[in-house]
Amino acid sequence: MAATATLADVAAAAGVSLATASRALHGATGRTVRADLAQRVLAAARALNYVPNAAAQAMSRGRSSSIGLLVHDIADPFAGSVAAGVMAAAARSDLIVTVAATGGDPETEIRHLAELRRQRARAVILAGSRFTDPATEAALTAEIAEFSRAGGRVAAIGRPMPGVNTVVIDNAGGAEKLARLLVSLGYHSFAVLAGPENLATSEDRVAGFRAGLAALGVELPDEHVLSSQFSRDGGYAGMTELLGQGLDPDTVDAVFAVNDVMAVGAIAALAEHGYRVPRDVAIAGFEDVPMLRDIRPALTTVKLPLEEIGALATDLALDTTGDPDLVLHREVSVELAVRASTPER
Repeated sequence: MAATATLADVAAAAGVSLATASRALHGATGRTVRADLAQRVLAAARALNYVPNAAAQAMSRGRSSSIGLLVHDIADPFAGSVAAGVMAAAARSDLIVTVAATGGDPETEIRHLAELRRQRARAVILAGSRFTDPATEAALTAEIAEFSRAGGRVAAIGRPMPGVNTVVIDNAGGAEKLARLLVSLGYHSFAVLAGPENLATSEDRVAGFRAGLAALGVELPDEHVLSSQFSRDGGYAGMTELLGQGLDPDTVDAVFAVNDVMAVGAIAALAEHGYRVPRDVAIAGFEDVPMLRDIRPALTTVKLPLEEIGALATDLALDTTGDPDLVLHREVSVELAVRASTPER
């Protein structure tokens, strides 16, 4: 009985109506319960070991006490750092965070968002990179609209999204700064390990890096840009393929990986082929993930305040102080962290 007690059981044990039991236990705007009745209901609930049904409460009150966080890969240190910021901000509002990984599949992201809508999540944060395919973006925009119509709120991280509060990361500007830095350090021949095609974050970082080189008269040939998975294994596979194509330290003196975990994979692939970083080739990344700062050589990268980004996205998702039709964009600054993987030549 104790493990399966319902609200009806509590009402019967207390000798009150179901509505009175619900108001005594869960509250109701503008409605109160006489003190003696409330005490009877609470005593019956304790005796029966009654546990409220959170899903039912969410339906009756409008929203649940949860926030959804959608990331590409839960094992990605970027996702972990952002999640830490989201959870810290959510805790300040007594909310819990549900994390789901999309595997970089836009259809999976849309399904997760639809499920969070059915669960009446208070808000959802889209922390995975956007896709540049118009059909994919249209489908996601439609689901976001459904989520909003149901009373939920959505915030995104990365490239600005129409109608969505967004923490904007200057991916192109950060990569352009990095390109200029590397040229100033004496590097003149580059390769880039990019993410999958149509991944907005990767496209912006590659475009920014290319623009930074072009501004200084340095060419980045198309064949020196290789797309692979946005992961450590993707960086390893991409670097291996570049080496197989003949791009070795005699032809390329610096490699830009569009995120830090890809840079780690590239370093591993170079080591397996007998090359050392930075003696033979320099490596740079993007994001400055805290858990990767202890790799050797220390990685030059574009530094993002990842936990701050997660907290700011949560605040934007929960923002109810202003005009609900006003879309907010909050841009975070990027900095360069120059370390041992790119010494001056």
